[in-house]
Amino acid sequence: MEKLIISVATTGSITSRQDTPYLPITPVEIADEVYRCWQAGAAIAHIHVRNADGERSMDLELFKETVSLIKQRCNIILNLTTSGSGEITEEQRLGPLELRPELASFDAGSMNFGPRVFINSPQFLEKLAAKMKQYHVKPEIEVFDGGMIYNALRLVEKGLIDPPLHFQFVLGVRGGLAATPRNLIFLVDSIPPGSIWSVVGIGKGQLPMALMSMAMGGHVRVGMEDNIYLAKGVLAKSNAEFVEKMVRFAREVGREVATPDDARKILGLT
Repeated sequence: MEKLIISVATTGSITSRQDTPYLPITPVEIADEVYRCWQAGAAIAHIHVRNADGERSMDLELFKETVSLIKQRCNIILNLTTSGSGEITEEQRLGPLELRPELASFDAGSMNFGPRVFINSPQFLEKLAAKMKQYHVKPEIEVFDGGMIYNALRLVEKGLIDPPLHFQFVLGVRGGLAATPRNLIFLVDSIPPGSIWSVVGIGKGQLPMALMSMAMGGHVRVGMEDNIYLAKGVLAKSNAEFVEKMVRFAREVGREVATPDDARKILGLT
């Protein structure tokens, strides 16, 4: 099997300091966590930023500061979020692409997301794909249910997304597909041959989905955006602990862990 790409999502937009006191929030805290995760074996860092009060933000200056601090310390691949709902505008969601990250999230459809409705209209997805192509940013196609795969494939047909495609299956969100082996197999069987794929298991689904992905030849994402417990009832004190755990399991199943440069080759980044 090819080398295992470990992606880490250190912060997200929902997890709070009330959930865990170890959540990184400021640009310095996020950069420190990303650096520790890179040292532990992560090849990709998925970046969200927060306001000073800890609330989710799409402030471009916060992204600039965070990206700069990370780039000063390591060569990890940066994957900036373009997600948002409610008061966050479409233009704000497109803002991080101006920093020309190697990857950015591409939420490939609308859905109920817990108590919220997450809107990604066909018109916005076309605008997002075109902007990513303009800035030479590879989309990480976020898939929460099967229909989102076909939303992305229609954009491939229009020439707005170029192969090889990179899918991130997000399983276990309330409103999306459950984190089960059957659902993961269904999604993997639904994507074009030659695509790269990774899986996120939310909460207690994180470890089983990660282990299944390792065995199937896929890749994994871990971190406090998706899960705050290292084991049942045990809070992780750092995102690096999740990465270290994945490295140990990868060695057990015979998967060599990808460096950032290995991941660039696998994903076709230039």
